[in-house]
This record gives sequence, structure tokens and C-alpha cells, in this order.
Amino acid sequence: MKKWLLAAAIASALAGCSADTQVVASQNAAVASATLPAGIKLLESYAPKSGEIGIPFNKYQLANGLTVVLHQDHSDPLVHVDVTYHVGSDRERYGRTGFAHLFEHMMFQGSAHVADEQHIKTVTAAGGSMNGTTNTDRTNYFESVPSNQLEKMLWLESDRMGFLLPALTDEKFEVQRATVKNERGQRVDNQPYGRMGEVFNQAFYPPGHPYSWPVIGWPEDLDRATSQDVRDFFSRWYGPNNATLTIGGDLDEAQTLAWVNKYFGEIPRGPEVKPLAKPLVTLDSTRYVSFEDNVHLPLVRIGFPTVYMRHADEAPLDVLASILGGSKNSILYKNLVKDGYAVQASASHGCSELACQMSIFALTNPAKGAALAPIEKIIRDSINEFETRGVTDEDIEKVKTEIRAQTIFGLQSVRGKVTSLASNETFTGEPNQVEFDLKRYGAVTKADVMRVYNQYIKGKPSVVLSVVPKGGNALIAAADNFKPTNPAVAKQAVEGLDGHQSLVAKSSFDRNIEPAAGAPVSLHMPSLWNDKLANNVEVMGTQSTETPTTNIVLYFDGGHKLESLAQAGLANLTAQVMNESTQLHSTEELAQKLDLLGASISFDANAFQSSIRVTALTENLDATIAILKEKLLQPGFVAADFERNKQQLLQMLQHQSTSPSAMASEGFDKMLYGDKMYLGVSDSGTLATVPSLSLADAKAFYEQQYTAGNAKIVAVSDLPKAELMQKLAPIAALTGSRADVPEQQPQTMVAKNTVYLIDKPGAAQSVIRVGKLSLPFDAEGEYFKATLMNYPLGMAFNSRINLNLREDKGYTYGARSMFVGGKETGYFYAGADVRADVTDKALAEVMKEITHYHEQGMTAEELKFTQDSISQSKAMDYETPFEKARFIRMIQRHDLPADYIEQQNKILANIDVAQLNQLAKKWLDPQSMGILVVGDKASVKPTLEALGYKVVDMSL
Repeated sequence: MKKWLLAAAIASALAGCSADTQVVASQNAAVASATLPAGIKLLESYAPKSGEIGIPFNKYQLANGLTVVLHQDHSDPLVHVDVTYHVGSDRERYGRTGFAHLFEHMMFQGSAHVADEQHIKTVTAAGGSMNGTTNTDRTNYFESVPSNQLEKMLWLESDRMGFLLPALTDEKFEVQRATVKNERGQRVDNQPYGRMGEVFNQAFYPPGHPYSWPVIGWPEDLDRATSQDVRDFFSRWYGPNNATLTIGGDLDEAQTLAWVNKYFGEIPRGPEVKPLAKPLVTLDSTRYVSFEDNVHLPLVRIGFPTVYMRHADEAPLDVLASILGGSKNSILYKNLVKDGYAVQASASHGCSELACQMSIFALTNPAKGAALAPIEKIIRDSINEFETRGVTDEDIEKVKTEIRAQTIFGLQSVRGKVTSLASNETFTGEPNQVEFDLKRYGAVTKADVMRVYNQYIKGKPSVVLSVVPKGGNALIAAADNFKPTNPAVAKQAVEGLDGHQSLVAKSSFDRNIEPAAGAPVSLHMPSLWNDKLANNVEVMGTQSTETPTTNIVLYFDGGHKLESLAQAGLANLTAQVMNESTQLHSTEELAQKLDLLGASISFDANAFQSSIRVTALTENLDATIAILKEKLLQPGFVAADFERNKQQLLQMLQHQSTSPSAMASEGFDKMLYGDKMYLGVSDSGTLATVPSLSLADAKAFYEQQYTAGNAKIVAVSDLPKAELMQKLAPIAALTGSRADVPEQQPQTMVAKNTVYLIDKPGAAQSVIRVGKLSLPFDAEGEYFKATLMNYPLGMAFNSRINLNLREDKGYTYGARSMFVGGKETGYFYAGADVRADVTDKALAEVMKEITHYHEQGMTAEELKFTQDSISQSKAMDYETPFEKARFIRMIQRHDLPADYIEQQNKILANIDVAQLNQLAKKWLDPQSMGILVVGDKASVKPTLEALGYKVVDMSL
């Protein structure tokens, strides 16, 4: 049901100012309409009526067909710019897949007036963040920047919309093709279950259906592509008439329209784009497919074809998915997870523009058998059980509450609101869909849910996919009875150009001149307050009135550090059990209560603390706090809950033993700290420690960890301090003193010219991690300055390491370096996931960059870039309640002065190249670095030895 995050909106009535909002929006629309630049017309102006939830906006259109949606939000000095093109992998042709995603990469490679790598460097130097994403139905590009940088972002986006082709070279194409292959290797081929979606969809959709191939494309299709194909793809689909420009935030509407007209108005229209047909997908019979993978847990996935996005039956099908497997009070959870047959199980109704599917999956729990046929039977029986159970009034009410809560939480960022407007406009032609969504889900009846069950699910054919470990074919749900038939490879990658062979604009002004930034913005740092509960637990908070929500986090010093090494994983396991039953209510009853409140309470633990995160609608805060108190003070510690979570943890650890990234993290920690210190042993525990953990151990850890003496609270709410403290008063019932945490010292395994190698037979990629112990956290001293020193080496996208390995060599999807500091110690890290066949070359390049930086340091230009980027990014740091809470927790945990950001800014402004290069000489000596590689030992070990390294096998 996460799709309802799409309904992010401004609920003016919730802020108590709907009438004012309407007046302001009307005034803005009138002014904008009266002063519109030539060629722009106002299509629509909207502001929420009293009691209505929606995002105020004005919608315009340029003469070339570009749709422009503007939303004003002056609460923070930032803007979010989104350009969405209505083209995804659905516009590709069979045998020519991967173009939409490949083109997303090409759009960051410079244009006629923007040099190679300049787009990313310009956004980063402006203190912003940016990215692009591709899915089946659309591609979008976005930037979040301080509001004084808006004109510069429009210059960048317009230049690649109208002037990309002159800068597109064969060399750039080859580098980005290699980058996409690396991305596929990292995210698909080298990940457990990574190929699940593409195998499933080939069986689910008819041959040649736009969803029958993966968005990232088939490797052989990427090999088949040419740079001319990419040019044709751009000319066919990237015209302004197939795009929506959405801007939200602290903007002047008249000025913004003038800039939009200047930069985008001269771009010529592209070919006309017609909607794709949406015939409902059907299956003639149930199809069984399977494949073996490097996994530990067998997985079964069952899918039923249903409708398409925004079909009248989408909403009741979503409600059905929620009842079947949407939470801990669902049928599938009860029958599969609660009864111990699966470690995970859920149902969802995923919708895209052309098709939706009801999808059910389960990961087996080998403790009750790994075969998938019994799991499929339980799933089928659970579907039948729904028919007997039916739909309750609470089922419908829960959905309504979830939508309303998620909509309100979606108000908390400009990006969320802009994304909602852009998506709704792209797929419906109407940015304002929020109230419509609330009404269509609110209108769902019990009869509707039973009707769609009978129409789309009951007795209907499905696709059943089994994913089993290597050599585990005997575990599949049933013998394969389907093999996809593929159409012929398309001779042309793109059709329908209709003479638009070269979509390149002509400019009436000099686009080579980068627009200057506006006047510097002022930071909107939260105003903090401190207080204590009656039990002396410290509370630090701030009032944030943009949404009627409250975010609370309780932190308990300890976590993994508080447990003995022989009991590693106990803090984590105890937290998970506390997410279950209490002495008064079952897990299912508590889940239902929270769902009906639109709230969440989550226990967790990490290396140095246990925590409880609470999100609530402020109107329901009292009831949410009552549940928090019950879960904190009266945990059930039910034996069945403990054993189930213990089994889930054990199976998760087994799964991680097949994940290259998880193996690398565990091995890197072990290399840095040794296995005699808590930081060198996974806070999730190990396969050696978790089996011996008992319910008595969890109870004892609870008594030691969850005490008032260990606790501190961070709170962000629309309530003022006094009123919020009254709401938090029940937590004062927590008692207990502070626990003694023993000091531990690292015993690093780092050795000169040594590579620790973890064998991952047949790995498509190798994971490289280089690092050493370094500095603990400080806000104004050497650690902070070291992070500044490292910024141009490996933290920014256009850092030396990333540009070398990704953009120049095509070895990886991404590479980076960083300093990470804790309270006691810290470390330096550099690394990347790289193609297996270039493991030695990639490692050599990483070490070359570190060596050169150690010896030569940064340049004056790099220092200027670092200063610009970091100082201006501060405008982005305090927008949402989550970001405010993170800022407060940093102050609280490290006992920082409230003005520490101001002190950091002074250091940043006054530090010089010599100081930073001295730190590079001190902390980046490559001879002091340890090296870890996770990869195929048979192929990579000889090449690493050929570089002169001693290679030592590491076991986990």
C-alpha cells in the first residue's frame, strides 16, 4: 500500500489557513496571468478549499507544448526542480531494450553549452543534490538546491533538453554503456534474487509486451545498441511536448515563468506522442517457472493479472492486498510467518500505467522445510480463507486512515509535493489527484472488495515462480510448464521520428554564460528547547508547524556494545521481540490499533544504542503514546514470538552470507577492528552466536538496556514545548539506572601490502574496500577538517575516485571514499563494486588516486568547490521533521553547542589548502591502508598477486 505516498499534498485545512491559501493562490494566478510572457498560457489554477486536501499550484503551457506546474512553499529557502519525460522502457522495442535507462545516463554527460561533468559539478557546487530515475512508464530528472540557484538549474535542464545531441559522442556512449552494465551487475546479476523480476515478467506478460523486459535492459540488447540509436531515441521522445517541468519551493512565480520562457521557449516540439493501449493482461492457464540462484532461502512468488493504474477496480484490489498480506494482522502473516513456515510473506497490488498485478511472495523457513510446494498450498489456502473471512468494517477504516496519514506525512518535503504534481500531470493530465485519491479509496465498500476478488483472483490462472539454491531444483513448487517465446529482434530501435532527425534548438542569447546565483539565502535552523521528564530523562525538541504530525525517538545508550561478544545479536533480537506482543495485547491487536491511528512504533538496535521510533498524527498522539508505554513497560516476551524472530534472524544471516555487499561489510569491520571488539562483529549477530541466545537472555538484556538512566528523547512536533511535554509524561513511568558499558579496544588486522580475500565463487562483480582506523567524531576539530579534505577525493559525485573508475574507465556504477567517526573511534573508507574482470585494474586505480592525493593533496579550485558545495547545502538540511530530528540527535549524542553549524561554517570559510593537504599526508598514507576484496578467488587472486600484494584468505 506504499503507493499512497504518491498522494503527498498540502493540506491547507490541517494548517488552519485554507482560506488564506486560496486567496494567495488566486492572487498569484491573477498576477501570473496578467504578466505572462508571450507564448505561455495559464491552463489551471488550484488551491484547496476549506477542509480539502491538495497542493496549491498553477499550471501553464508553452507554445512548444511543454507543461509547467509551479507550487509555492516559502517555509524553507530551497526549490525542487523536476523534469519528467513520458517515456520509459515501455516505449522500447523487443531486442532493443535498455534505451530509456541508458539515455538517463547520457543526459548527465554534458550538452552543447554545458561541459562534460559540468551538470553534476554545477549542482553540487550550488549546494544541491540531483539524480535521474527510469521506470517502465517515465524518466525524470531532478535537482534540489537553495532557492537562489533556481535560474542555474533551468539553464542546465533546458540545455540538455534542447542541445544534447551536439555533445553526444561515441566515447561518451561507450562509457555510459559500460556504466549501465556495471549497474546491472551490481543490482541484478551479483545480488541474490536479482533476476527474479525479469524471469517472472517474461512469464506474466504476452510476448513483446512493454513490461516483459527489464527496465535496465538485457545485456545482449545493450551490446546491440549504437550511438545513432541513442540519438534517435532522444529525438523521438525528448521533445518538450512530451515533458512536464514542475518546480516547487521558495520561488517568485513571475520571475520563474520569465526564466522558463527564456530557457525552454525556443526548444522545438518533438514528434507527437500517442498513449499506449492498455489491454488487460490475461493468462490461459497457471504457469510454473523456476531458476537456481546463489541464495540460501527458497522463494515462491505468485502473481495474478488485474487492471491498470487508476482503473476503477484499482482501489478495491489494493484493499484486498492489504487484507491478504499487508501487515502483521493479515491472513498470510498469520498462516505463514506466525506459524513459522516462512520468514517473510506479503501481498501487494503493484500498478503501472499499462498493467497491475496482485503479487504474493514468501521466503521459506528451512526449520519447517525448504520445499516450495507446501508453501504454495498454504498461500492458495489463505486466498480461499479470505473468501470465508470476508471484509470487515475495520478493514475499510484502516485503509482510509492509512491513506490520510500517509498523505499528511507526504506534506513534509517540497520534493514529495513536486513529485506528486509531476507524476499526476504526466499520467492523468491533472496535477491535483490527491482529493480524488482520498475519495476513491474512501468510497470502497466491502462488496467492492469481494467483487474484485471474484473477478480477478478466485480460481484464476497465475504465474508461480520458484527461486531455489544452486542444486536445489527438487525444491521448486512444481515442474516448469512454460517457456517464453520471443518475437524477432526489431531492426530499428526507434520508430515514428517523422522527419525529426535532429532535435536541436537555436538560441537567441549566449547559452555559454552560466547564470549567476541570486542573493545568498538565510538558513532556517530549528529553534531548539530542552527539558526533562519526571524520571529525569532528557528531552530535546523543536516545534515544526508545517504538518500536524509528531516524530519521537527514544535512544538508549548501549545496543550491541552492551552485549558480550558471545551473545552478539542479542540487542537486535531483543528489539525485534519488543515489536511483537505485550502482556496485554497480541502482535496482531497492536498492529491493528496502530493502523487505525495512522501511527507507527518501531524498536531497533545498532552498534551503540537501542532505539524506539514513533510517528503519529498529532490528533492521535495520546493514544499512540499509550501504546508506546505499553510496549516499553509491559513487553510480552512470548516464547513463540522469540523463537520466530530468532529463526528469522538466523535465516537473514544465512541470506547475508550470499550477499557480496553484506560479506564485504562484515569482512571490512573484522579487518579494521578484529573479532575481539564489538565493532568487529556484526551487530546482527553471527551464525555462531545467535543459536545459543535464549528468551531468558532477552529478558535480562531488556532489564539492563531499557532504563531511564540509559534514555534520551528527541521530539519534533507541531505542538509547543509545554503541551508536548504533557503528552510525553506517561514515559516518565520508565525507571532504572544507567548501565555500565565496558571499554573495548580494536585489534586491527590491517597489514602493509596485504589483500584480505573473501571467496565468492562465480561472482559477476568484485567488491573492493580499502581503509584504516582513523579519527573519532568531532564537530570542529581534526575529524571535521578531514571530512573537508576528503570531499573532492571521494565524497562528491564528481570526485576524483568516482570520475576515474566510473566515468573514465567504466569499471563501476559508483565509487567513493569517506571518513566515518563514532564517539570512540573512526575509520577511513574507499571502495567500489567493480566488474570481476577488472578487479586488479580497479584496485590499482583506487590506490593510485589515494597515493596521488596523499602526496599532492587538493588544488585551490577543489577547495573552492568544496567550500561552495558544503556551505550552500546547509540550506537543505532542516526541511523535514526527520532532518530536524537527525540534527537534534547529533547535538544530543555528542553534547554539541547549539551553534556548532555556525562554527563549522567559519572553519570552512577560513581553512586553506595547506591545512587540508597536511591532513591528507597524515591520514591517507596508502601503505597504512588495509584492503578487502570479495570476489571469485580462482580468477581474481592471481591478478591481485601480480600487483605485488600478499593475498590472505579471510573466512567469515
